[in-house]
Amino acid sequence: MTESEYFQDNYPDETSHCYGCGRLNTEGLHVRSRWDGEESVAVHHTDPKYVAIPGFVYGGLLASLIDCHGTGTASAAAYRAAGRPLGSEPPLRFVTASLHVDYQRPTPMGVPLELRGVPTEVKERKVVVDITLSADGQQCASGTVVAVLAPDSMFAGSTDTAQ
Repeated sequence: MTESEYFQDNYPDETSHCYGCGRLNTEGLHVRSRWDGEESVAVHHTDPKYVAIPGFVYGGLLASLIDCHGTGTASAAAYRAAGRPLGSEPPLRFVTASLHVDYQRPTPMGVPLELRGVPTEVKERKVVVDITLSADGQQCASGTVVAVLAPDSMFAGSTDTAQ
């Protein structure tokens, strides 16, 4: 596989089915994150079916976007810290241990949503990412994702049964 600038494009096929960011999930949101200097960035165009009140985005969708952008950023930050190219073996795939989201204002429907992430702690098995979500230049939500290295049991063919 050729390295893509988008973190999620470099996930192994067996871990590319996530509803939020999995490139192999035909019904998913397809969050695609990349580096912009020391920050990660993703832009999402919301489907009108994710309405809360007419004209505004459902808050659960915002939490999902923050979650998947956070775990993608965690993976990329771990590769960067290890001096390894994205997608190199063994995979550094992270899952959510904790998700905290604060909503600052209603998020308008029909405009691109920009997510920006900053890794604030990068360790071998744990990465913390602070994220903002903006629409039309106004911050609408923010969150913190604590991501941990995915256990081997999540990968196809693994014999690890740890929970």
